Amino acid sequence: MPIAEDPGLPPGLALAWGLPAKTTKLGRKPSQSVKQIVAAALELADADGFGALSMPRIARRLGLTANAIYRYVRSRDELLVLVAEAAWGTAPDLASGTGGWRDAANVWTRAMIDRCDVHPWLCDLPVRGAPVTPNLLDWTEAILKVLTGAGLTPAEALGCAFVLDGHARQIGGMRRDLRYSTAAPTRSDAVATFLLPRLRERGHSVLASMMEGDDYTDDVVDDDVAFGLDRILDGIGVLVAAKRAAEPAAPGRPHEGLL
Repeated sequence: MPIAEDPGLPPGLALAWGLPAKTTKLGRKPSQSVKQIVAAALELADADGFGALSMPRIARRLGLTANAIYRYVRSRDELLVLVAEAAWGTAPDLASGTGGWRDAANVWTRAMIDRCDVHPWLCDLPVRGAPVTPNLLDWTEAILKVLTGAGLTPAEALGCAFVLDGHARQIGGMRRDLRYSTAAPTRSDAVATFLLPRLRERGHSVLASMMEGDDYTDDVVDDDVAFGLDRILDGIGVLVAAKRAAEPAAPGRPHEGLL
């Protein structure tokens, strides 16, 4: 049985690795390719969001019948794997950096946030397990090499990567939600006039002072991203330092790693 038809593989895995889809000799020659199907789905998601990714809509976009699209991908789940793989794209190059593990981890996390800005619907995609497709494995390997190079075990590095990944997705989701929100902005004179006396009545002195100083805002600006990311990296730095203290380098041989 060809690997692309192995029922033990997750949907889309074989196609993501470039193996051919199951085809039939009956009927007309295919007018499209899996690559074209994925490109159309990517354009549709970028234009109309995650909810727009339905097989009939993608088929209409390509001039196919609702049934014909299943000659290329067998299910929506399979398509989502392929579209996510295309949207995340190439992993950032961390090997050429000279700033140490911390700068490399910063670059990696910000690259994730940038991808979520380019494709906001990525934040809506369900996470169904550890990465298994080429691009996502490249992203994972890149950060694991950085963190294991700093002295962490692979398991510790994976745990830290999970925290960085979660931070990036949360920031990306918040920025997306605020960008497309139709609610009245919190940062306005009308809101401040309404809330300030009520905050004082409740004893919320910190919030009141922030609102008076124009520091209570809807935006997720770069300072907010940097602050949260720096705190995460500080925590990883404590772990890196503890590992190095527990395993001193041999005499005359410096610690290996990015620092």
